[in-house]
Amino acid sequence: MFTGLVRAVGTVREVRVDGDRRIVIGCDWDPDAIAIGASIACSGVCLTAVETGRDADGPWFAVDVSAETCARTTLGGWAAGSRVNLEPSLRVGDELGGHIVSGHVDGVAEIVAVAPEGGSHRLTVAAPAGFGRFVAAKGSVALDGISLTVNEVEDGAGGTRFGVNIIPHTWAVTTLAGAAAGTRLNFEIDVLARYVARLGAAG
Repeated sequence: MFTGLVRAVGTVREVRVDGDRRIVIGCDWDPDAIAIGASIACSGVCLTAVETGRDADGPWFAVDVSAETCARTTLGGWAAGSRVNLEPSLRVGDELGGHIVSGHVDGVAEIVAVAPEGGSHRLTVAAPAGFGRFVAAKGSVALDGISLTVNEVEDGAGGTRFGVNIIPHTWAVTTLAGAAAGTRLNFEIDVLARYVARLGAAG
């Protein structure tokens, strides 16, 4: 379980492909504080730490990624140098400052436009096909593991688009700083929206 509040940005150091992919991610975290088997949200995808270490280039941890995860998220396109939003799993007593994020990505969204708005940036995002009905104004979504509030929603023949506002702090401390039209983002709907939709369908 996560909150969608990014704690660090790591960098992919290596991708080893031998059946499943093993991705080595460099970050500033103390590797001795990362338990083998710990859950870490990597750009919104809940993954398990399977190795940790420190070398001349600094600390790192490694995760295994299945073919299914690569097919349904942006992880299949990761290579050395890719930047990754990181969040450790919640512990009892931690502040829930964003919203409840499971790390189970629903699909891949795409940025349609980026526009400055005062000191912030307004993103227009195309929701994955079939998931527009879960997006509501003033509701929450997670994009690349970042908890964001939806400003407006527009349904059209080409699908659902929605807007989110990125404050300067979030822009500076996450991978969104390099976002542009065409950038693909891991998309997770709000768990509450999921259950409300399920209850509505059952009724």
